[in-house]
Amino acid sequence: MGNGLACPVLSKVVVSMGVGEAAEDRGKVEKPAADLMVITGQKATLRKAKLSVSGFKLRKGAAIGVMVTLRGERMYGFCDKLFSIVLPKLRDFRGVKRSAFDGRGNYNLGLSEHVVFSEIDYGKIDKVRGLAVTFVTTCGDDEKAMRLLSLLGMPFEKEERRN
Repeated sequence: MGNGLACPVLSKVVVSMGVGEAAEDRGKVEKPAADLMVITGQKATLRKAKLSVSGFKLRKGAAIGVMVTLRGERMYGFCDKLFSIVLPKLRDFRGVKRSAFDGRGNYNLGLSEHVVFSEIDYGKIDKVRGLAVTFVTTCGDDEKAMRLLSLLGMPFEKEERRN
């Protein structure tokens, strides 16, 4: 992947929200898309089902989620807000897990409630939804990516010391 001596960087952050009930009613995807736009400051794109699954009453091409890809200044602003404001606000937060790397230097973080972002007005939401945040790096391996993300301010859980 490119120059082996190049400084590893965070190339993009992908924020996505699954909207399973949108498979039956396409109008159900508008509110989560608006919430994601408020959280990230960027318009969300619609994600569609790639194949039909009769067990889930899902047709190919049906809307099943929304997604935003952040790059550049918006990406760093979102990361700063997530690391310094949102994550420390979570109940019983002791740091994000070190095991959520994918083997290629990318990190996946799941939040069970999107209302932890202060921009979301709790009184105006129709349903509390979870969201997934994927940090894509150019590192190539998990150790370098962990070092990069911790230098950017990601609060990893402390390692337990064994005597």
